Amino acid sequence: MTEDVIRLLTPEGERIEHPDYPLEVDADLLRRLYRDIVLTRRTDVESTALQRTGELGLWCPVLGQEGIQVGAGHAMRPTDYGFTTYREVGIFQVRGVDPVELLHLYRGVTHSSWDPRRVGLGIFTIVIGSHALHSVGYAMGIQRDGADEAVLSCFGDGATSTGDVHEAMVFAAAFNAPVVFLVQNNQWAISVPVTRQARAPLATRAAGYGIPSVRIDGNDVLAGLAVTRTLLDRAREGGGPAFIEAVTYRRGPHTTSDDPTRYRDEAELDHWASLDPLDRLRRHMERVGALDPEFVAAVDAEADALGELLRETIRGMEAPDPLRMFEHVYAEPHRQVTADRAAMADYLATVETS
Repeated sequence: MTEDVIRLLTPEGERIEHPDYPLEVDADLLRRLYRDIVLTRRTDVESTALQRTGELGLWCPVLGQEGIQVGAGHAMRPTDYGFTTYREVGIFQVRGVDPVELLHLYRGVTHSSWDPRRVGLGIFTIVIGSHALHSVGYAMGIQRDGADEAVLSCFGDGATSTGDVHEAMVFAAAFNAPVVFLVQNNQWAISVPVTRQARAPLATRAAGYGIPSVRIDGNDVLAGLAVTRTLLDRAREGGGPAFIEAVTYRRGPHTTSDDPTRYRDEAELDHWASLDPLDRLRRHMERVGALDPEFVAAVDAEADALGELLRETIRGMEAPDPLRMFEHVYAEPHRQVTADRAAMADYLATVETS
């Protein structure tokens, strides 16, 4: 972990005040953050196991990155909107995405796992960095509507090497769009280390667009909450875009099709495991007397129930009618989609009778 980052909690759980990012913290807030990290981690563990046993087509583990995700999720107002990659399980948890709905996509039974209007999160894209443009376009729409809202645009360090992200930052700066770019620097873009992608900290790239930036400890949930909230408020009030580099670590594989043992060593993993965001929050809560046994037992029981629900629901999920994929391509009927649906129906009829 680098030391040139903003931090409100030390790895030992000691609280630090920062003059630019004040945060009022009470036991209730700490417990909500703790619960969301625990449930995020349980969703991740169960989903990984379901993929390994053939129940999901793919999964993108989030172990080690829950702190920044849960903190950023809590920083958003209900009326704010977020655009994410496939790994922001912590933000999905905070914003109210049903974990069962989330896994529908990985099961291959739907193209759209949740209602974006209900939770204020766009359906994530697999194409790296493409949603950064969508987030800026949405922010420009908010700006023209005069709405008291802001946009959070999340992507990983690998996405900063794509043209879409650079174009998004050009437009965000040019139009002073109310968007905060949140980059989770988890040190690895699949098997390529961030040091090979960038010779300087990722946050320094924002200066070239005239966008203010900050580096934070991505394993500190309180820093994630305080910094993201401050910059979202700034964007909402007309201050324009901002850029956060959250320095964290992906402790699992890039996806379940990846083998990280081919490019990482155990010493590196052990170092980052010692900086675990849940352990850090737990140590702080113990310091301030906010982690009583009854609360821990209740959260553990909720996590166990979630795990059982995911296993039973996903394993019992039936394959949908293939023709459903044509139902929501466009809001209104489209002749090409109608023709494609008819062709698929003819093919399926042939298969069934052969």
